[in-house]
Amino acid sequence: MEEELFCVPSQIASHRLILLHGWGADAEDLMPLGECLVNSLEELKIELVSLRAPKIHPEGVGRQWYGLFPAEWDEALEAVNSLNSRLQNLVSSQLPLEKTILLGFSQGGAMAINAGSNLPLAGIVGCSAYPHPGFSPKLLSPPVLLIHGTQDPIVPVSASKKLLALFKEKSISSKIHLFEGGHEIPPNMYEPIKTFIESCFYV
Repeated sequence: MEEELFCVPSQIASHRLILLHGWGADAEDLMPLGECLVNSLEELKIELVSLRAPKIHPEGVGRQWYGLFPAEWDEALEAVNSLNSRLQNLVSSQLPLEKTILLGFSQGGAMAINAGSNLPLAGIVGCSAYPHPGFSPKLLSPPVLLIHGTQDPIVPVSASKKLLALFKEKSISSKIHLFEGGHEIPPNMYEPIKTFIESCFYV
């Protein structure tokens, strides 16, 4: 049976970072980033979890949260609801949603934004993310950090700028970091993500 998640468990964890991979990748894809962040924030005692998208990628390698080319937006709504349930199932008295940050890349970033904005999370990180059609954040959405390459050929940087505008309209704590690059999370963006995680967990 294939694993639904990768996890670096901790009996003493006080916080949790959950990763959502992109279209065509798998749960292990973002683990190096997650491990780097957790190790750099060792004093916070963060448990690391990377969730696996439920659907097989159409090319047979990797996974997808919903069909994307063409975009299956009805599937996207179901995927968000399913993700919400999975996140709730991870909740414990030691690690509630209020001590959890959701970080996603590309399609996983869209999932993090669209699912996480409805939950009492500590924060959301959307890397190369985009809004689902009709997306509108709730007034009590968690703080949001957006990361995007200005030359991204897959998800245009305008998608993150649109997300930022949607969050700003609701006066939700949100910021964007742009970098010269494409569809990626380069090492020079690790520090802004780390700083954001600290700001969310040290409130």
